[in-house]
Amino acid sequence: MTTETNIAKQAVHDKIESQVKTVQAKLDTLKAKAESAKANAELKAIADLLTKKHAIDRKLSELKKSGETAYQQAKADIESRVAELEKSVQAIEAKFKAA
Repeated sequence: MTTETNIAKQAVHDKIESQVKTVQAKLDTLKAKAESAKANAELKAIADLLTKKHAIDRKLSELKKSGETAYQQAKADIESRVAELEKSVQAIEAKFKAA
């Protein structure tokens, strides 16, 4: 692999890792709000999202090690999962803002 390829991969990895960290922070905040409001449905949804976030963490780790052929597919899969996770977090945030 070329140096340019490695740099590009690292940039993608860093971007996705940043998105995942942002989602983690939002989930932590939402979990605290749900616990204080005794919102059991939201707590379960947040727990499910945390499980999905951990799966993304594992995939992200695999992405860094993947070869050129598998890289693009793995990258697309992770980006899709992160987008879905962010959308789910926004839905929970909207519930708390409406309440």
